[in-house]
This record gives sequence, structure tokens and C-alpha cells, in this order.
Amino acid sequence: MFLVRRAVQPAVRTNSCRSFCVSQTHLSDRKGLVLGVFDKEEGEEGSLHLTEAAAGFDKSLSGKLSELLKISGPALKKGKSRTFYGIHKDFPCVAVVGLGKNNAGVCGAENWDTSKENIRQAVSTGCRALQDLEVNHVEVDSCGNAQSAAEGAILGLFQYDQLKSKKKTKVTAQLHGSADMAGWEKGVMYAEGQNLARLLMEAPANHVTPTAFANTIEEKLAPHAERVTINKRSQAWIVEQQMGAFLSVSKGSEEPPVFLELHYNGSPDSKQPPLLLVGKGITFDSGGISLKPSQSMDAMRADMGGAATVCSSIVTAAALKLPVNIIGLAPLCENMPSGKATKPGDVITAKNGKTIQVDNTDAEGRLILADALCYGHTFKPRAIVNVATLTGAMDVALGSAATGVFTNSDWLWEQLHKASVVTGDRVWRMPLFQHYTRQVTDSQLADLNNIGKYSRSGGACTAAAFLREFVTAPHWAHLDIAGVMSNKDEIPYLRKGMSGRPTRTLVEFAAGLANSS
Repeated sequence: MFLVRRAVQPAVRTNSCRSFCVSQTHLSDRKGLVLGVFDKEEGEEGSLHLTEAAAGFDKSLSGKLSELLKISGPALKKGKSRTFYGIHKDFPCVAVVGLGKNNAGVCGAENWDTSKENIRQAVSTGCRALQDLEVNHVEVDSCGNAQSAAEGAILGLFQYDQLKSKKKTKVTAQLHGSADMAGWEKGVMYAEGQNLARLLMEAPANHVTPTAFANTIEEKLAPHAERVTINKRSQAWIVEQQMGAFLSVSKGSEEPPVFLELHYNGSPDSKQPPLLLVGKGITFDSGGISLKPSQSMDAMRADMGGAATVCSSIVTAAALKLPVNIIGLAPLCENMPSGKATKPGDVITAKNGKTIQVDNTDAEGRLILADALCYGHTFKPRAIVNVATLTGAMDVALGSAATGVFTNSDWLWEQLHKASVVTGDRVWRMPLFQHYTRQVTDSQLADLNNIGKYSRSGGACTAAAFLREFVTAPHWAHLDIAGVMSNKDEIPYLRKGMSGRPTRTLVEFAAGLANSS
């Protein structure tokens, strides 16, 4: 950093732009700029490969930016940034970020578009560097893909600090030097959708109860009232629907359950069969009578990640005005121990009449989803996708690299996979063998057991097999997001905390269906 600061001084003196003085600029007015630089290709002339916007900016400074990049250190590596001060009258701080190889494209081994991922990672790094300098307005180079740049900026700047006295500097971001405003705005909406899911998942369970969750989604959908119908179903309605599996989970808590039902009517054809999205909405999971260990139990405030991502994706679809009909279902409740709670060994009856022996009350997500799936079939959907932080076994299998997908439809898998390559929020197909079905249908007291015959073995697979017992539709997919629920440092453009994944993939998937129809 010392080299950079020394190099800036002559740049300011020799440049025709007015020099920057801290005393003349209020902190509240500080602006920053994020620009990109690619790796130099073999045989390429010159020592730098600047983006179009960066090259234009450099030209306006008579080449001072490229000069500073050369003398301030080695070539910028992918995802790294370097900040320069006082080289332009409008931008006291300029962060240059490394984008890796130009036009890297889709990587079959990684199952994503490497160029887009590099842009997200680099832009987020640059925006955070400027945020740390208390810059509150940033202009961002599109770096060749305005949507990815917007996603990197908005996702990278998100910080859940609503309940803290000392907060991070709030930064607004806008596109710099590119005509692709439509791509930028689309990226902003995709990222804001994921940030809504992150907000809901990160907030403490005493702030996001089933009722509070439903009210928040209702508020977010209010601007789109002409296309959206919201039903917040009460416990009385749930009883009337004979959702015994859902009620068996909720009855241990003092918080009343809510069955949230969202209808987004975006298609010009009102009779178009809807896409049905179902999200697990356990707003806090103690495990019930089968109590979880206390260590890390606080993270179970995010056990409604399925509902958060499903509802946030519908909010985003409405904001984008996607021409597709979507129905979202979110059974919302807490899983708590009490004198009223379900006991291990109890037998309950689901909405479709199947009986379930509950041998582990901590395998509750599949119970509330079972009733929601049965109800969802009444809408005759074109496809059903349910999303849930369902099993620790999924985290063991894939970690945070990808969402596990269990599906009875090759077509549906292809649509989800294609969407995930675009967003970089990957999915991976898992098996739905009859081998696993036999392990949940072999029950001593009932039609089904809510845990597999061999307990921990293949836990994610037996959970999926259990859910399939409540599905008759030809195009159904179960997304187990337990492994991607939170982020430590694996995804560079997401800070540590709840991830909101795979919201953008769900939105891209819905957009793909809209285009294909």
C-alpha cells in the first residue's frame, strides 16, 4: 500500500484533473469506482488487458491508471483488488480488480460459467474494499457482463447488522461506462432476491416467527398486488385440510403455525398450468423431543431456508414481471419440545391418508412438506420443486459446493442444471433408487417411517424417498439445501453467514420456463 500511495502523488500533479483533497470532500459525499483488468494472454501486446470501461478511464487520465498498475506491484490476480487514491476529481478512491482470463466461458468440470463467476467475485472484492474506506456510493464497471457485475456488487455488500449499534457503511452501487442498463437492473433484482432470503434466514427466531415471516413476504409483494394473491392460512384452516403431519410438528410450540400460499399470475394465459414451489418453513428447529445438541443450535433459526428462498424467488419473479404462473407454498411453524409435542414412536396421519411412524421428531421437515406436497397437487402444476434444509447427510455428501437434487424427471433436472450454470449457484443430481424407498416403507406400526431403516446411512436419499411417497406428478424435484444453508468463506462474494442459496437459480429456472412457454 505504501508504494501505491507514493505513486499517486506524481499522478495527481501531472494529471490535468483537479487534485483530490480530503478536507474539501465530505465523507457523506465520497464516491468510488470499481474497474476490471484481465489476465494478459500469451503473445498479447502490451503489459495490461484492461476492460473497455477501464481503458476509457485510463485514456481520460493520459495513461496514469495503467502506469500505476505497473509500478504498484505484480499483475493483479483473479479476485484481488488494488486501490488508488486521488487520481480523478470525481472518484477519490478507485479499486481495480483482477478478473482472470477474458472469455473463460462455461467450464464443464466446474458446472458453471467461469467468466461470470470471476466477475461476481472480483466486483464484490472491489466494492468491499471501498466500503471499508467508508465510501458510500460506488460506480461499477460491467466487466463484460453487467448482470454478473450487479450480482457481485449487491451480494458482496450485504451485511446483516440490523440489530447492532455499529453498522457497516451503507453503499449504493450503479453501473459505470456501459449501455447494458437492462442487464445491470436484472442483476440487481436477482441479488436483492437472494439478499431477502439471507435477511430472513439470518434474523433471530424471536424476530422471524411464522406470523412475522408471512407478514414480511406480504409486505415485499405489496407493490405487485395486481399480479399476486396472498393467503395466510390459519391453524383452523390447516386442521380443516387434515394436514396431520404438519400439525404434529407445530403442536409443541406456543407460536401458531401459518400455511403461506402465494399465487403469482404473470402469464398472459391465466389457464397456463403453474410452476409449484414448496419451501420448508421451520422458523426454529430445536429437534423437538429428539432434542438437538446445544452446540450450533442457534443456526437452526435458518431452518426455514427453503421457505425463504422459495418466497424470495417469487418476490423476484414479480419484480421482473416474468410471464409465468407460479404458486408458492410455505408451511411455517416451530419445532419445539413441550408437554404437547409429538413423541418418538407416535403415529400420525398425513393429508393423503398415509400413516407415519415418527421415530425421530428431529426429522420434521419431511412431515410438513408431505402435507404441502399433497395440497399442491390440487393445482395441477406443470412442475413441482420443493426446497428444504432437510438433512445433515446432504451437508456431509456435498458440503457447500452444490444443492443436492432428487428428481423423477430428466427434463426437470436439465432445466434446473442449465439455470445453475448461468447463476453459478450449482446443483448436483442425487439418486432416487427403490433401494431407499424400501427403507422408509418398512415400518413396524404404520405405512411409513420418518427415518430410514438403517438410520444414518444414506440419510439424504431416504428423506427424498419419503417425500416421493407424497408425489404423483411426473415432474417433481426435491432440493436439499442443508449443505448450502450458510457460508464461511467458500463463496467469495457472500460474507460469512446465511447464504440465501439457491434463490438466483430458482429465479433463473422460472425465467427459463417462461421463455420456453
